[in-house]
Amino acid sequence: MTVPENMTTLEACTRYFLVGALLLLIVLVLCSLIRAVRGPLVADRIVAVNMINTMVTVIITVMAVILQEGYLMDICLIYAMIGFLAVVVLTKVYTDDRTGGKDKKKGSDERTDGD
Repeated sequence: MTVPENMTTLEACTRYFLVGALLLLIVLVLCSLIRAVRGPLVADRIVAVNMINTMVTVIITVMAVILQEGYLMDICLIYAMIGFLAVVVLTKVYTDDRTGGKDKKKGSDERTDGD
């Protein structure tokens, strides 16, 4: 990575720090991806997907700071909302699979034909 001549030493150090943070986050995303694939439990996979969503959100934010582009923050917010909804849906599907698709409240509200 080359540093422009008009950049101060502090700005150059900040840029190197942010690029280092990006590289570390990419390694952590890969580790979480391995956990999502190999996780022995479905709960491990859901947590790994949530971690990946969070780290990608941070990666987009750091890229917005490095590139000085404001529109990336909008993309970051949208990605965070979609990631949150994905984890909620995955959790709902997982809990429905464990209960057999039955809600506990529905079973108590149903009446027999004799009533």
